[in-house]
Amino acid sequence: MSFRTSLLIARGLAALALVSGLLAAPAFANEGGAVDHAPINMGDKASLQRGARTFANYCQNCHSAQYLRYSKLTEIGLSEDEIKSNLMFASEKIGDTMTVALDKAEAKQWFGVVPPDLSVEARVRGADWLYTYLRTFYKDPSRPTGWNNLAYPNVGMPHVLYELQGVQKLEEVKPAAEAGEGKGEGEKKEAGTEHHKKLVLAVPGKMTALEYDQFTADLVNYLVWMAEPARATRVQIGVLVIFFLTLTFFLMLALKKEFWKDIH
Repeated sequence: MSFRTSLLIARGLAALALVSGLLAAPAFANEGGAVDHAPINMGDKASLQRGARTFANYCQNCHSAQYLRYSKLTEIGLSEDEIKSNLMFASEKIGDTMTVALDKAEAKQWFGVVPPDLSVEARVRGADWLYTYLRTFYKDPSRPTGWNNLAYPNVGMPHVLYELQGVQKLEEVKPAAEAGEGKGEGEKKEAGTEHHKKLVLAVPGKMTALEYDQFTADLVNYLVWMAEPARATRVQIGVLVIFFLTLTFFLMLALKKEFWKDIH
């Protein structure tokens, strides 16, 4: 086998491994159960600005975004003065990256693990997983932080947004057959006998359920944008390239017919 052939085989195997990894990626989003669809709209700059404000006020106390500079936020419609006044709490220069002042050793002691950088978290987990994760915290006295999560069981992060959402509890729902005592045996069997659990709002928060859903949707929308700020430009360029290649194909086809018309 020649060196060139071996190189081609190696490249082919590498490409196959990459495609397999991409196809397997959605499986991580389903860890811990089903996920809800996140209403992502990258063109909604008002939503992105609200999400950026939420990230700076609630997330950036512990989580950094070291691959994004504050100056990049001008692309979602914010001026440099607005960024400096409302979003820059851990830095002074507009060109600085979005780091945090939290000491890593102390963070590991408090939470058991250093809070991850969120620059590309939306690319890793997916928007739907993040949207579900932020909405499925519930009170769990058995956990060190007092909180647990349906999307990420035994998570080390406490529910920092509980004042807004309220306190949820995980309650077991009795099967319809057990709940419908006094009915005929046939009706009980039809009702089903599977146990399942659901989240119940035990203590209301400052926001209604609808308001909190919109709040988390804005945050996830921003996290998706932050993970790939050039996405919109990339998509536009991709569309133009496809249009160009399609046009070129038909031009080459017409040219081929012109060259071969005398032969055929």
